[in-house]
Amino acid sequence: MDKFTCGFIGLGLIGGSLAKAIHNKLPEAHLIAYDTNTASLELAIEEGVIQESFSHIGEEFGACNYIFLCAPVSHNDENLLAIKKHLSPDAVLTDVGSVKTGIHEHIASIGMEKQFIGGHPMAGSERFGYANSKANLFENAYYILTPTDETSTEKISAYQTLVQTIGAIPLVLTYSQHDYVTAAISHLPHVIAASLVNLVKDSDSKEGIMKMIAAGGFKDITRIASSSPVMWQQICLTNTENISALLKQYIQSLTLFQQTLDNGDSSLLYNFFDNARAYRESFIDASSGPIKTEYVITVDIADKPGAIAAIASLLAMHDISIKNIGINHNRELAEGALRIEFYEKTATANATKVLKEHGYGIHTKE
Repeated sequence: MDKFTCGFIGLGLIGGSLAKAIHNKLPEAHLIAYDTNTASLELAIEEGVIQESFSHIGEEFGACNYIFLCAPVSHNDENLLAIKKHLSPDAVLTDVGSVKTGIHEHIASIGMEKQFIGGHPMAGSERFGYANSKANLFENAYYILTPTDETSTEKISAYQTLVQTIGAIPLVLTYSQHDYVTAAISHLPHVIAASLVNLVKDSDSKEGIMKMIAAGGFKDITRIASSSPVMWQQICLTNTENISALLKQYIQSLTLFQQTLDNGDSSLLYNFFDNARAYRESFIDASSGPIKTEYVITVDIADKPGAIAAIASLLAMHDISIKNIGINHNRELAEGALRIEFYEKTATANATKVLKEHGYGIHTKE
């Protein structure tokens, strides 16, 4: 392996974004990919992101320093068996799945522990496919590494360096730690968000009044319920024990809160909300988790023709891209009448500066 070579088994959103990030930061790297979607491979070749594409996993992958398993988890069995025939003993084999126990157990069963380091870039998008991949997807996001007991410190250190090179933050955990942590901060919140949405759906009047006014705070705290039902079905089936244990704790905490509420204990009610507020405000201000940060501001505007167009034109003049824009009908959490969402944190800051300079009242999300 005279040159730095990375192979990608699957070139969708995550695989494609990893390939683009490595290509941008390490332009001399040689990138190859296998995918059943030939259109994705052709586009990646056309863009110059990868240099070679393949319709099967063959001996070409034996030259790789890193091989990233980015295909659906259901294909891991067949893909691992194909890779094992060609994997160099010096190479690092890794994955990008959000549940680690299953892949680690499989790796152990086929004797590939010395070369495997589980990987979970805690970033994503509501979109999918290579066409929506982007090189900066992992910037300032945690990238969890789960080495095996047989992984060498040299391989772990090299992988950490690669993660830092693409702008992410490496964090080394055991696979069991990873699955418990992500169950708490990602998997259970998705279950809760979906249950809240279903509660409102089942409790709403036939006129749909709840749905009509849910566009404010309720929509914000349940937006992750819009994620892929297939993906979350699989996560629940593969990280069941952790999610169930934490769900039990959560149900107990809700029962305790219900008792406090029914008893009208003002002191305990205050402490409940104050403790949550204080702990939440201690979180770092970074888009570093699987539940992505929204870059949103709301703007005070006059109710007159051309008001929205004026703001859109002003931002366009300053080369600031808008992801989404719309009227904020429910302002329980923000006072502005116009809600604008951006792709990046820097765009949010630039838009806020420009609009304030032109006399607009701005309200940012915390």
